[in-house]
Amino acid sequence: MAAATNTNTDIVTGLFRNREDAELAYSALAKRGYTRDDVNLMMSDEARRRHFTTGDTELGDQALQGAGVGSAIGGTVGAVVAAIAAIGTSVVLPGLGLVVAGPIAAALAGAGAGGLTGGLVGALVGAGIPEERAKVYESGLKEGGIVMGVHPRNADDATYLEQEWRNARGEQVFR
Repeated sequence: MAAATNTNTDIVTGLFRNREDAELAYSALAKRGYTRDDVNLMMSDEARRRHFTTGDTELGDQALQGAGVGSAIGGTVGAVVAAIAAIGTSVVLPGLGLVVAGPIAAALAGAGAGGLTGGLVGALVGAGIPEERAKVYESGLKEGGIVMGVHPRNADDATYLEQEWRNARGEQVFR
């Protein structure tokens, strides 16, 4: 499926408390034709170590890329695994202990996000998440959760993703 140009500034975001729920949410994205280049992923470095000790899924490979140990392997999610395995831009933000993967990683690194005066909320706002949402996600990230976000290509995708992410036990799913 060819990727459409996205001029939409909305972002659908959600908080997932464990790897399995985050994998389900990512699968919903893949079903709509979104790739690793579309998906923003944030978690604490400690959560990355707990949830993603091996890159045995596409989401796991994206998380491990932030630590520089991503691997390209087949796996349990089938075709979904191949897409994030090749993610090229992930960073660990110094001082925040936050692993950021996806299109926002380069923007945050380029803006010197490690030195943001707003700390974790500042990093989330820098990632394109409105401040009121960022404050909600901050505690979830500190508790070991995973925040995922994507700019939907259209209103139908946004509605679909919101519903699927809620079905995947996503908390604080916003558009």
